[in-house]
Amino acid sequence: MLNQHNSQHSLRKDLVAGLIGYFTTVYIVAVNSQILEDAGLPLENGMVATILASAVGCLIMALYANAPMVLIPGMGVNALFAYSIVEGKGMEFQEGLAVVIIAAILFLITAFTKLGDWLKQAIPESLKIAITVGLGMFLTLIGLEKGGIVVKGEHSLIALGNPSSALVITSLLTLFVAIFLFAKNVPGNFLITMIVGTIIAHFTGLLDGPGQSINVTEQQWVFLPSFEGVTEFSFWMAVFPLAIVLIFENMGLIHGQLDMLEQRGKFKKSYQASAFTALTSGFFGTSPTVSSAESAAVIASGGKTGRASLLMAGLFLSTILLIPWISMVPSTAISPILIIVGALMVQNIKEIPLDNLSEAMPAFLIIVMIPFTYSIADGMAFGFIAYPIVKFALGKQRELSTPVVLIAMVFLVELIIRSIGH
Repeated sequence: MLNQHNSQHSLRKDLVAGLIGYFTTVYIVAVNSQILEDAGLPLENGMVATILASAVGCLIMALYANAPMVLIPGMGVNALFAYSIVEGKGMEFQEGLAVVIIAAILFLITAFTKLGDWLKQAIPESLKIAITVGLGMFLTLIGLEKGGIVVKGEHSLIALGNPSSALVITSLLTLFVAIFLFAKNVPGNFLITMIVGTIIAHFTGLLDGPGQSINVTEQQWVFLPSFEGVTEFSFWMAVFPLAIVLIFENMGLIHGQLDMLEQRGKFKKSYQASAFTALTSGFFGTSPTVSSAESAAVIASGGKTGRASLLMAGLFLSTILLIPWISMVPSTAISPILIIVGALMVQNIKEIPLDNLSEAMPAFLIIVMIPFTYSIADGMAFGFIAYPIVKFALGKQRELSTPVVLIAMVFLVELIIRSIGH
């Protein structure tokens, strides 16, 4: 009887945790689809792609790893896909999806072999952390742009947007609401931010009406990636940074989440589930999924098993019915979320040994060059190239690993080829 009571109590906790996990991450349907729209995918298609990738990701995590984690297209990874790969490399959307698939295959190889552990030891922590911080800075810049808070300046690269415009006023009001809700740690604060931001946009005249519901007979559920550019060097220079980000972001997130759960033995299967889900994302038509940081909310709410993820999979799938209303969400309701997520990612800078010049200088270059070049790949290139140079300059070449030197050389060759091409 006691075991049955404990089992029912555990099930109830898993279901509550799954419900909380869904409401803390469903914002990604609106946010990711707007970013994918910038990459050339129609908004409604982006929503369906995000929903399917998230639902399948949670399902795989539940059935294969039995872990209470939520897999959704990653914030930062979606910016890398849309702005650095598709726009930055001048690719068609389908070519970008081919990059996702190849990068996910490399991710899978590290997940099912010892290569992942080898890379984890070989790549300096300062560079891995700097990529996360740089992504945070980039997301913040995108959020400020989407809200009209910063614009292209007449006498400078960027300038403050018109403070009296309805766009900026709406964005700022929504941002203040978002900061208040986040600071108060209100459950589902991002979802509430989107709802409140949409209402504010209605009163400031920025809101369009509901969109059309999805017609199953016409909707593209599966995309056919284009591998036409696979023989080109630029294609692989798009694959390279995406694979690095996927490998190390998932490695760090899953490790931390399972530590919190005190179930470290589930790391291998959870990591493999994340890699396989990233691969399916390329066929659904979205940037790759990652084990979301919001999985911590699921675990903190008492989630212990894959039942929480199973519930989230079902809830994400049901979100398809809400697409006409989700399509109403304006950019002014999305921008504060990007800004706050960016701020959270930037906090990792405290983990970089800033008093060690040989680690701090390359990390600094990654952090500033990602937003300033509007390219995550280019920002990574500057940092990885600088790393061995600074180590040699300070007589610390023994601290260099072979993979770091090889990565630096690949980035350097790509920059040289690009400059010759121009």
